[in-house]
Amino acid sequence: MTSSAPHPAQVFDRPTVRLKPKANARGLRRGFPWVYDSDLVTDRRTRALLPGSLALLEDGERAPLGLVTVNPQSKIICRMLDTDPNAQIDVAWFIARIAAAQDMRARIYDAPFYRLIHAEADGLPGVVIDRFGDTCVVQPNAAWAELHIEPLAEALAQVTGCATILKNASGRARGLEGLDDVSSMLRGQAPYAPVPVVMNGATYMADVTGGQKTGLFYDQRPNHAFAARLAGGARVLDVFSHVGGFALAMLAGGAVSALSVDGSAPALDLAMRGAQAGGMADRFATRQGDAFEVMTALAGEGAQFDVVVCDPPAFAPNKPALQAGLRAYERVARLAAQLVAPGGYLGLCSCSHAADLAAFREASARGIGRAGRTARMIHTGFAGPDHPQLPQLAESGYLKAVFYRL
Repeated sequence: MTSSAPHPAQVFDRPTVRLKPKANARGLRRGFPWVYDSDLVTDRRTRALLPGSLALLEDGERAPLGLVTVNPQSKIICRMLDTDPNAQIDVAWFIARIAAAQDMRARIYDAPFYRLIHAEADGLPGVVIDRFGDTCVVQPNAAWAELHIEPLAEALAQVTGCATILKNASGRARGLEGLDDVSSMLRGQAPYAPVPVVMNGATYMADVTGGQKTGLFYDQRPNHAFAARLAGGARVLDVFSHVGGFALAMLAGGAVSALSVDGSAPALDLAMRGAQAGGMADRFATRQGDAFEVMTALAGEGAQFDVVVCDPPAFAPNKPALQAGLRAYERVARLAAQLVAPGGYLGLCSCSHAADLAAFREASARGIGRAGRTARMIHTGFAGPDHPQLPQLAESGYLKAVFYRL
């Protein structure tokens, strides 16, 4: 009988990388998962490592910190995988991480439709996995995950029992890691039709092979639910709607009508199919076009809505884009506020890592004020519990949703 236990050479032949003397080793010991290139000794040997290589990380005094993955091409040059420097990144290791993540979701959700792995917060840096019943979509957005995609897929199949596992390579972060954008099938066959997902009383159609990201944004589920509580008897407008996110939830909550605005015709087609599946198509309409242009046109038409929600893409995905992103959020707030009927409600969302809650609120308030409206903030929402936050990593809490009464 052969043993799967690692030969000692497999562990101790790993290269060693070391922090600079003044780097913050204390933060790493307390759970911060990244090492920036400016904090690591990057000699010729380190720079020659294959992106995604495993290495032992030491502090400036050569004390061990743990097992990391190294990508010399990335500003995040090291990601902590395990505080045990001798850990083996094999199927059993992945099973332990994925099983722990699934156990938490199974306690919260009554059906297997959720984000199963939320990167660093679930102990798999740079890895996103969304589950759609018997189908899982994996986004390996870090080089180490690409190198270990087979044991990851095998562990995922064993833990979840899912017959279909897809790799989605569309994530923006893959380019920063030097990775390609070629998606593929890892297990099973791709679904021939969109996968129906029921949330908050509405049915959404997730295109897991050709849609944005993994096909559906689970993170907004609790914010959809809050918006639905405002929607009874209301005329609602959902801007940057994707597959009908807020609109369908508000129709399920009793809205008399809903208009979804998005630049993607395929996304709006899926939104309409979701409305039909939920028996709400007679109250639902779509309008394709640039969101800023459509909101300007609606204002020119004198349109008014009782609830308006805007959920734009990440206008400030990084620090260099922050100021331009905040101006874009301000513009969204100004245009949207003009469309809210007196006494109505406005929901504004941001999924930008670089724009924190305070900055986003300030930009939103400026936009509402520039529209000549006064507002009272009534609710602040975040991503659901299937998108856990790592307390030491502010970037893991990226989603903000702020609701106002105007």
